[in-house]
Amino acid sequence: MKINRVILREIRLPLVELFETSFGRTQERRVLLVEIHGGGTVGWGECVAGEGPFYSEETVDTAWLILTQLILPRIVQWSFESPTEFPELCRDIRGHRMAKGCLEAALWDLQAQDLHLPLWKLLGGTREKIACGVSIGIQTSPAALLEKIEQELQDGYQRIKIKVKPGWDVDIVRQVREHFPEIPLMVDANGAYSLEDADHLRQFDDFDLLMIEQPLSYDDLLDHSKLQAQIETAICLDESIRHARDAAHACEVQACKIMNIKMGRLGGPSEARRVHDLCQEQGIPVWCGGMLETGIGRAHNIALSTLENFSLPGDVSAGKRYYKRDTVVPPVEVTADGFIIPPQASGLGYEPDRPWIDELTVRSENFPDSRQSRGL
Repeated sequence: MKINRVILREIRLPLVELFETSFGRTQERRVLLVEIHGGGTVGWGECVAGEGPFYSEETVDTAWLILTQLILPRIVQWSFESPTEFPELCRDIRGHRMAKGCLEAALWDLQAQDLHLPLWKLLGGTREKIACGVSIGIQTSPAALLEKIEQELQDGYQRIKIKVKPGWDVDIVRQVREHFPEIPLMVDANGAYSLEDADHLRQFDDFDLLMIEQPLSYDDLLDHSKLQAQIETAICLDESIRHARDAAHACEVQACKIMNIKMGRLGGPSEARRVHDLCQEQGIPVWCGGMLETGIGRAHNIALSTLENFSLPGDVSAGKRYYKRDTVVPPVEVTADGFIIPPQASGLGYEPDRPWIDELTVRSENFPDSRQSRGL
């Protein structure tokens, strides 16, 4: 298939409510969307880079620069047989995995439509329903957190993840456990602690948690290995796993017992599948993490989550939790018992809401003719 045209755009979309983690607050999402035209169809992808370099080094603006200056010029008029060829096309560009990932994801959507297949089947997925959990940001008070958890449980979600940081951790989890003694519960620190906090972190062992996600530095494997040897709670790695080589090293040094797979963090579906397969071989369960995606990125996460080793509920929840009006129609919805049913339509299975996307667009660039670029 030959790529004829690519459009990159930035949209801005307010969240339903503020989302707070250990490294900051987000009220409005700046999101890059890419649409790739080829073979009479259009594939869509979403870049998950944040507004600032807090989750990773990448930001919306660095991704825009890398995409417009380096990646998009070389993809126009490029012909491919499989999206798995894309990583080799950009092998000389170090890092910038979120920028690369949105392009490769759009290529997978494009090919799935061309083959009249649901994207999840093209990826090799087998799960016909996906267990859903939710990620709850740091709240204004313990009472607000308990109320929020109660609402999510009523909506059917099968696993609760709460964000923690120094000063909002052990006592908060204790209150949650006292109020909800039986629910599947995990905590996510986003790298807020150090190995010197091992005694403090060991207190989480009292609460029968599914896991503690990324307790130590975003670029660390060795200290996580040392910490896992000192605590019973399973460590799940997120930011530390950038590619399959990191995943292999984490398994070798026993740095974790669970891994979070995020397509954007890993640079696209090809590398995400490699990590999935490696973890499956090593007996490490995986789940799909969320990055406050709009419906387009969420649809890609649904497809990825159908792979066999995604055995734990992920952060792939209903779009209405984050946005009053999402970027796809119909919006992503969760069943009353906490599942998402992968769509049977070809490609993503959700239609981009073009009029709404156009209304939200603040800048765009059209390739190959950059003279059509505009800033609104």
